[in-house]
Amino acid sequence: LELSLLEALYLMEKGKLILVDAGTKRELSFEEFKKIASKIHDKLEEKYIVYKDLRDKGYVVRPGMKFGADFAVYEHGPGIDHAPFLVHVLPMNSRLSALEIVRAGRLATTVRKKFIISTISPEGKPIYYVFTWFRA
Repeated sequence: LELSLLEALYLMEKGKLILVDAGTKRELSFEEFKKIASKIHDKLEEKYIVYKDLRDKGYVVRPGMKFGADFAVYEHGPGIDHAPFLVHVLPMNSRLSALEIVRAGRLATTVRKKFIISTISPEGKPIYYVFTWFRA
């Protein structure tokens, strides 16, 4: 079984996964593993908040790197349906240029997906901005 760091964190928080340090044979706590994962995973805190929210809503969340996003989000799963959404997670208070939005939107349109930008509110909740393209 191979899990992403985000999926491992999610399953640990839900009490469905126990991680053991191979060297010490000691069980790692959720916070210990999160600290380790944050050293390797860019924007871990923000991405985990969004990942957890999407998973809790019943979506199947997979890496979206091949689409130029953080996540490809499925209603049922890869091989069962196509991902209708691409989600890009931004740190709170970050800036995004109009050119970056157009570039991301064009990419999402060419692969027939909705593009979503997510950031985190000061209260620690995910905020989603959905871009849909239409012909004028």
